[in-house]
Amino acid sequence: MFRSLNTPALWAVTLSAAGILLVTMGARQSLGLFLAPLDASTGLGVASISLAMAVGQFMWGAVQPIAGALADRYGPRRVLQCGLLSLALGSAVTPLMTGTWGLVVSLGLLSAIGSGAGSFSVLIGAATTRLPVQARGAASGIINAGGSFGQFTFAPILQKLIQVAGWMGAMWALAAVTLLALPLVRVVSQPLSHAQHAHQASHAGPGLRKSVSDALADRSYLLLHAGFFTCGFHIAFLVTHLPGEVGLCGLPPAVASWSLAIIGLANIFGSLYAGACVARYRSKYILFWMYASRAIMIALYLAAPRTDLTFYLFAAGLGFTWLATVPPTAAIVGKLFGVRYLGTLFGLTLLSHQIGGFLGAWLGGLSITRFGDYSWMWYADMVLAGLAALVNLPISEAPVQAPAAA
Repeated sequence: MFRSLNTPALWAVTLSAAGILLVTMGARQSLGLFLAPLDASTGLGVASISLAMAVGQFMWGAVQPIAGALADRYGPRRVLQCGLLSLALGSAVTPLMTGTWGLVVSLGLLSAIGSGAGSFSVLIGAATTRLPVQARGAASGIINAGGSFGQFTFAPILQKLIQVAGWMGAMWALAAVTLLALPLVRVVSQPLSHAQHAHQASHAGPGLRKSVSDALADRSYLLLHAGFFTCGFHIAFLVTHLPGEVGLCGLPPAVASWSLAIIGLANIFGSLYAGACVARYRSKYILFWMYASRAIMIALYLAAPRTDLTFYLFAAGLGFTWLATVPPTAAIVGKLFGVRYLGTLFGLTLLSHQIGGFLGAWLGGLSITRFGDYSWMWYADMVLAGLAALVNLPISEAPVQAPAAA
């Protein structure tokens, strides 16, 4: 799998992109740990805080096509720098916010826009245009694994910081760590070589507006959006409300933080495996099995006793496919439309992902407020996962070509 990354320069770009995603996704995927401490400190209520986090889920997706388009047109350096600074600022000012709309600004806008600008659309787009074709599948898996490793490391560390230094201290520490990723931006955004410029010019095709218009009229692209919508619903519901579900079961907060960490750890392997599978199988079949497995996992969870072990096994099973949907989704977009505007077109699929994310986070808050538990959310999540598996099958994707013999 890694033979295609056969020079130090290719590894440098890939690992730097993975390092940036480690920070931005580690920060974003751990926000659910702050929900209960924020509620206890501000008294705003779970529904109000969930609304701010839901706005953040949507904005993280809404900024993706915009950031991707800016990076496609002007290069990724300024986009990534501004993103990291915005994420750090949002984390730093959150402890100063005492009302719902203040949290909407800090968590829903500043942090979310910052983490979105430093996320998949820009990073995978930047890496893809700087890597040879044969290295792109492996690189996307490694970059994606970086985000999962961020969740694995950030969740338990932030939980411990919340216990030791309080949630405000943990937020300020998060802001400081975000700034440490800034030096990696230079490596990811190193100038394209003359050969790469010539290749892109000779394969430029239609302009950005025409490319977007053609994509939005393509049935396969719209089906890809529908499946990714469910992925966002699923992930946002869990990262926001898994700590609350653990609390309802009478288990300590550490079970939630370790469950999130296990999800991240399992997805490291899932992302690497998905990146390898992209080069061997049609990506639509990879996505079918990922979404179908989620529906099965939720059904098994609902039938199991609520113990520490149940949560850890559930986290490991779900974690294997958690964000491993990204490499095959990006691969299908690249196959359908090329990589010239991959940042923009993949960014649009991430917008659909986060519309689902908004609903997953917000409706989860409404569910616990109105019904006292998350039962209806689990049922909805299971049904949507099954539907997401099915809508990927009609996607028109050419068979994977075997590498030519030397």
